[in-house]
Amino acid sequence: MRVKFKSGEQRKFLNLVVSKLNCVSVRGILQFGFDISYSSLKNYYTERRLLPKSFFDDLCHLSKLNPKSFNVKYLQDNWGRVKGGKKGRIS
Repeated sequence: MRVKFKSGEQRKFLNLVVSKLNCVSVRGILQFGFDISYSSLKNYYTERRLLPKSFFDDLCHLSKLNPKSFNVKYLQDNWGRVKGGKKGRIS
């Protein structure tokens, strides 16, 4: 599942996590053992990609934030994908 914030809220959430964890920057989140590349983390910060629900839950648990206090929507993993084979099929 993916977590969808309102526009600008995902960056605010990550900034809040950074301040709660006493990190210098967003890159400091990686020191807590997450298996996420820095480029993916930057994409989450610039809101190019949606946060995975498991990563969102881990960040909330680590920074002692209540996940229900954020106004988010949960989307299925296949959200935004194009159904394959539609274009090449002859009817």
